[in-house]
Amino acid sequence: MTGSFATRRRRVLLLAAFPLIAVACGSAADDDATPSPSVAADSAEPGSADGGSAGEGSGDEPISLEQIEPSAPEVTVSGLSIFQGDDIEGAPEPLVDLDEIRSGGPPPDGIPSIDDPRFLPPDEVDFLEETEPVLALDIDGDVRAYPVQILMWHEIVNDTVGGVPVAVTYCPLCNSAVAYDRRIGDRVVEFGTSGLLWNSALVMYDRQTETLWSHFTGQGIVGELTGTEIDKFPVATVPWGVWRDANPDGLVLSRETGFDRSYGRNPYPGYDDVNSQPFLFEGEVDGRYTAMTRIVGVEVDNDALGVPLVTLQDERVVTADVGDTELVMFWAPGTASALDASDVSGGDDIGATGVFIPVVDGEALTFSATDDGFVDDETGSTWNLLGQATDGPLAGAALEAVPHVDTFWFAWSAFQPDSAIIES
Repeated sequence: MTGSFATRRRRVLLLAAFPLIAVACGSAADDDATPSPSVAADSAEPGSADGGSAGEGSGDEPISLEQIEPSAPEVTVSGLSIFQGDDIEGAPEPLVDLDEIRSGGPPPDGIPSIDDPRFLPPDEVDFLEETEPVLALDIDGDVRAYPVQILMWHEIVNDTVGGVPVAVTYCPLCNSAVAYDRRIGDRVVEFGTSGLLWNSALVMYDRQTETLWSHFTGQGIVGELTGTEIDKFPVATVPWGVWRDANPDGLVLSRETGFDRSYGRNPYPGYDDVNSQPFLFEGEVDGRYTAMTRIVGVEVDNDALGVPLVTLQDERVVTADVGDTELVMFWAPGTASALDASDVSGGDDIGATGVFIPVVDGEALTFSATDDGFVDDETGSTWNLLGQATDGPLAGAALEAVPHVDTFWFAWSAFQPDSAIIES
């Protein structure tokens, strides 16, 4: 590699094409920089009730946990540099036509990842509303919640959960949350935001090799690790109240991130309107649905299935075979859309989903929805949205969760063009 990516020619920035990106990212471009006027007008001071990095309100210090250190950088074939126009000898052929990658405005790390996350016990959290969305992650019994109101402004949390270095990622523009294993061969990588978009979805980069990665697929798309695919962990977007009640001993990402952001505010109000258009998406939208129709998507053994949210809302429980695996999908009301109102907690109720393998101790279960959750026909046990049996003969058991995304049709059909679809 010759020179630093930060000093190279950049492709034309398209920031002016979509003002909300300036709102979301203007103050993130450099934490010491002066925010754009729109951000300055909307941002709260630290420690205020409306947001900011010190807005916990309880007076208790958040917990810092031991983190697995990332490997030392060894940049030889930088995907960032290739995108910026460098011709690097021996570079792998990109998986993506570079003309399909767009700049969303900020430079690399302009939207800062959280690399030193701090946590609170659930009973010390006072900044979340009952129906506010959080990202739920459970690795070997180490249970964490990552509020969307924080991820909205950072998009990536580099964390260690259950002894595993992970990246918890959220892309507001396609409303998708995915958790990735940061172990790649003998490396432990650390992810940052590249400032780029592919199919209007977050493009990450790792700081060890500067390879560009698709947030949506987990594949290296430009740079040294092109073609590498990283493992996923199940992560679900669920209401705070449900997660808190089910996980009193879990941990919640604190708003003490080291950055001053308007946590709790949504810089994309109205973005999820079913008739709106995605930002910087130039592909053809499959005409069966509007671009912003919500889809629940799952992939198993290279087979993909999408279920329109309206179908799952009507049925409450949907079963399907994906690959050679039988799955069950749950939907329950009570989760606010993070992308609807000006406040993350104030959006319309879109509910929440979970996808599971419906087997416990070798016994296949069939489910139906009730006012109190879900009931299996075989034992009459009651189950919650998180796939946990809360009452009945199987109380204390849990279904195996399967990685899935709650996303928009334009993104699912672009990244999974051969996906099967279940319709009403």
